[in-house]
Amino acid sequence: MSSSSSLPVAAVCQMTSTPDKEANFSTCTRLVEQAKEGGACMVFLPEGFDYIGSNREETLQLSESLDGDLISRYSHLARKLDVWLSLGGFHERGHDWKTDRRIYNSHVIINGQGELVSVYRKAHLFDVELTSKGVSLKESAFTVPGPRLVSPVQTPIGKVGLGVCYDLRFPELSSALRRHGAEILTYPSAFTVATGTAHWEVLLRARAIETQCFVLAAAQVGAHHPKRTSFGHALAVDPWGEVTGDCGGSDEALTLVQIDLQRLRDVRRDMPVQQHRRDQHFYCSLD
Repeated sequence: MSSSSSLPVAAVCQMTSTPDKEANFSTCTRLVEQAKEGGACMVFLPEGFDYIGSNREETLQLSESLDGDLISRYSHLARKLDVWLSLGGFHERGHDWKTDRRIYNSHVIINGQGELVSVYRKAHLFDVELTSKGVSLKESAFTVPGPRLVSPVQTPIGKVGLGVCYDLRFPELSSALRRHGAEILTYPSAFTVATGTAHWEVLLRARAIETQCFVLAAAQVGAHHPKRTSFGHALAVDPWGEVTGDCGGSDEALTLVQIDLQRLRDVRRDMPVQQHRRDQHFYCSLD
């Protein structure tokens, strides 16, 4: 990718988090440095970039607050390399941690000065029993759902709307972010192999097509511990729904994507879906 190109570059990363926070931090640092070398001005890390615990107790035990050690290390990294970071799913100790020992699944954006500019707390929690596929996860056992959407963030690659993983299945969220100016939607994830195989790419492309946004989805891949494995295939999709980057299904990797906002404007001009939408009352007229 030529450095002479004036288009901003985003890096979408894929990794295998374990319960070892130190090892995970080393992996993320390596990916961010590699992204910077490749010309990226914003780097997207997946849900659980900090760690993936092997049980509820460990998951809670390893959690931190936003002003703890880990986020300050990421702030330092962002500032040192002058890159923006999307930290796609941080285990954040809840506001009543001392009394209820519950956490948020928080998507944190840090700018190139190392400042924390936005935090979105995952709203839709993954409580799913797919007995035939051997998938059983109950995120609400230890996680508090986030109270609200957050406005898209102006970044060097465009206006980024924040989601996390399971939020991908709720088009109301992406259309609200689009209404409020999003040009890029993000779904940092740790999709299971069963649901990823069936739904991952088609959902990401659908969100891109219906909102006419770029969609960037960093992902976990492979075995985190004996009880949990993720699908991988961190993806970048353009506003026409074309996949422009795919990290594959097996290894730590990153994909570099140019964010061409003129392409986005062209797609929106040629098919002005947003203008064709009826008002909210229309869509509630059956209620």
